Amino acid sequence: MKRHILLALVLLGAAACLFAKTPVIGISAYSEDGRCQVNMTYVNSVRLAGGVPLVIPVTSDDAQIAAVLDVIDGLVMTGGEDFDPLKWFGEEPVRGLGEVVPSRDDFDVKLVRAAVAKGIPVLGICRGEQLLAVAFGGSLWQDIPSQIPSSYVKHRQGPTSGAYGTHSIEITKGSLLEKALGKTHAVVNSFHHQAIKDVPQGLKVVATSADGIIEAVERAGKLRGYDDRGAMILGVQFHPEVITNAGNPEFLPIFRKLVEEAGK
Repeated sequence: MKRHILLALVLLGAAACLFAKTPVIGISAYSEDGRCQVNMTYVNSVRLAGGVPLVIPVTSDDAQIAAVLDVIDGLVMTGGEDFDPLKWFGEEPVRGLGEVVPSRDDFDVKLVRAAVAKGIPVLGICRGEQLLAVAFGGSLWQDIPSQIPSSYVKHRQGPTSGAYGTHSIEITKGSLLEKALGKTHAVVNSFHHQAIKDVPQGLKVVATSADGIIEAVERAGKLRGYDDRGAMILGVQFHPEVITNAGNPEFLPIFRKLVEEAGK
């Protein structure tokens, strides 16, 4: 009988180790035409990196957000619409401002703040990178073409396939991003007209385009004024999930790093 109990404990321990190696990665969704959805590029990139993807529907319910955070080990904040500048960083909207979805703004800010407070690693992509500024006391350029006349890089590549990189970025040596990718120079895709302007205390710039636009930020210390348990924070302005989903593994290490941190 003792042998059977011992064997059962060994098997349970092995099963626990197996499940511990498969972190659940939440992916923030958006709502459109009565549907809650997310591009499969995010889902497939998390799978390829060894994580279990879980799409998180848009909600204003704090209790539901807390319940989701009890289930996930890491979080991807996805791309999408513009943020309301008047509400989030006290600026009047400029003419070039695009679509604003207040319900998603509220959801994204609540979700990422709660994740950081709980110690869940976060990867922000495009709007998700901008969210890191909006949610923690920074601000955005509302429209690069009209607000930064000196910007000469094409940050919206238009109909060119997202699987193809259209401009270069320089990555800070020694940064988490540089260590993940193993290089200080990369060519990325680009589908944005907004960018981080003021970086919150606790984050630092780790990649820029040739015209100085912020292309990546990551943790530099504690986020001052917010609950923060110190887990990984990384934001990229480009879309690594599109390139990864197209079969190019160049940026897959970004997702692998998230899954690795989530596994801790």
